[in-house]
Amino acid sequence: MTAAPRVLLDTTVSTTDEMSALGARLAGVLRAGDLVVLTGPLGAGKTTMTRGLGAALGARGQVSSPTFVLARTHPTTAGPDLVHVDAYRLSDPVELDDLDLDWDGAIVVVEWGRGFVDGISEDVLDVEIVRATGGDTADPDVATPAAPLDPDDVPDEPRRVIVTATGPRWADVTL
Repeated sequence: MTAAPRVLLDTTVSTTDEMSALGARLAGVLRAGDLVVLTGPLGAGKTTMTRGLGAALGARGQVSSPTFVLARTHPTTAGPDLVHVDAYRLSDPVELDDLDLDWDGAIVVVEWGRGFVDGISEDVLDVEIVRATGGDTADPDVATPAAPLDPDDVPDEPRRVIVTATGPRWADVTL
């Protein structure tokens, strides 16, 4: 039986630099086989957090949103590879499985992964980022949504970040 999820952190992040620093803080508790799911609207800071995490791990290559390639593997100087996945364009969890990711040997971060990673691991670190504005990139006067925001163009504004841990891996971990 899996332990009930527990909140490791519930905080407000006010700037992109703080979001990046929070990613670095998360990197300090991660190891090979860890699965991190990032949830939040467009422009919430998911990729910014992953950049901070990657920088702290010494990830090679630019950590950017893998929206169109779906997944990028970044070797790191800290040990396990960082696998950065964007499930936004996936329509079914089977498509995530088809990517043939190194779930056990890498640190896997999945943006938009809620509902796509169920059953992959009993140990999941779920990070929800809530923007006060909702992060809506649609123009209310136009029927089609505007282009997605570039994470570097999103203004600094407070976000609530809730980190919830599920599974025995996280039983003794604090942030």
